[in-house]
Amino acid sequence: MVRALCLTVLLGLACPLFSQEESDASFTFNHVALSVRDLDRSAAFYGNVLGLKEIANRTEIEGIRWFSLGEGKELHLISVLKEPVSLNKAVHFALTTPDFDRFLEILRKSEIEYSDWSGVPGEIAIRADNTRQVYLQDADGYWIEVNSVASD
Repeated sequence: MVRALCLTVLLGLACPLFSQEESDASFTFNHVALSVRDLDRSAAFYGNVLGLKEIANRTEIEGIRWFSLGEGKELHLISVLKEPVSLNKAVHFALTTPDFDRFLEILRKSEIEYSDWSGVPGEIAIRADNTRQVYLQDADGYWIEVNSVASD
C-alpha cells in the first residue's frame, strides 16, 4: 500500500513535467493517506505531538480520521485495512516548521526519538542549503522528516 501511495504521488507530481506540451492538465498535491493499526493512538500523535488540527472526515466512513496540513493539504489516517505495511526511511513525508528549535523541545519533552538521515539518535542533519532536518517515526513506524526550510 505504501509503495502504491508513493508511486501514485510521484506519478501525480511528475505527469505535469512530462506532459506540459501535450496537455493542459495539471495536478496539485491534495493529501497523503496512511494505513494505521490504532487509529486513536495515531490521531493523538499527529494532533498532540505535531499539532495538526483534526478536520471533518468527509467520507463519513468509520475508522478514518483526517487532519489538516495547511493550505488545503490533508493527512488521512485509515485503520480499516489490515494488510501489513513494509516501511523504510526513503518512504516518508516532510513537514516544515517555522520554529524548528521549539519543535525539537517538544520532541525532547515528549521523549520522542529523532535522528539525522544516517540514523544517529538526537542528531540534526544540515543540508547543503543550510536547512536543518530530523527524522522521526509515528506509532506505526511511518517516517516523518521535519525541517526548517521556511525559517531559514
